[in-house]
Amino acid sequence: MIKAIFFDIDGTLLSTQSHSILPGTIQALKTLHEKGIRTFISSGRPMVLIPPMPIDFDGYITVNGGYCIVGNNVILRNPINKIDVTQWLRYVEENDIVTMCFTANDMFINRISDSAVRLRDQLGFTMPPVRPLQEMANNDVYQFIAMQPVEDDPRVLELLSHCRMPRWHPAFSDIIPNNSSKAVGIETIISHFGINQDETMAFGDGANDIEMLDYAHIGVAMGNASTIVKQHADYVTLDSNNDGILSALQHFEII
Repeated sequence: MIKAIFFDIDGTLLSTQSHSILPGTIQALKTLHEKGIRTFISSGRPMVLIPPMPIDFDGYITVNGGYCIVGNNVILRNPINKIDVTQWLRYVEENDIVTMCFTANDMFINRISDSAVRLRDQLGFTMPPVRPLQEMANNDVYQFIAMQPVEDDPRVLELLSHCRMPRWHPAFSDIIPNNSSKAVGIETIISHFGINQDETMAFGDGANDIEMLDYAHIGVAMGNASTIVKQHADYVTLDSNNDGILSALQHFEII
């Protein structure tokens, strides 16, 4: 019996066309709550970037599992190693890279670029304030976004011995701790609530959802997911513009 369901935001809960939650998804979430099934956000976004939702969630996995919240309680903090923060910011300065920096409750960017504007438009958020690299270095950082081509990733990973780079777009990659993932977030959340792994379900579409789909008892890839993400899913549903969440919940007779 499924007792907890985890939802990615972009391309999953939110339509890729309207950047909003479809009416069918809203009704599905309400039905889950009425049935006593707990629902959770599981996102690469920090809390400051999670848009207002039409329904309450039982908890939040943010910055790809680095910072997890239930109610007013933070139940997991896993910032990037300070040495790697310093190494990455030095690399950014030396190679004129654009980077976004996510703390627990805020985000910054070192300068505005065409790539940054494309990312803003794709995800539908307000451009974060520009801050100097030194200010980024003074914070506990849970995630960076590296705006660079995929062929440069191995070079960066040689510098950052405590980090990995789950890439979800050809022009951007997340930088997070090696031991952060949405799966780690799920494990932390269900332990908090006394829920078993075989009572979980997860929905996602991006490469940073792969560990989550592997971990959940039922991992559902959206129809708009990439081929590699679909290969890690137990089930592929319709896309985020066509009530994929509702369709999968009905398929598994959860609602």
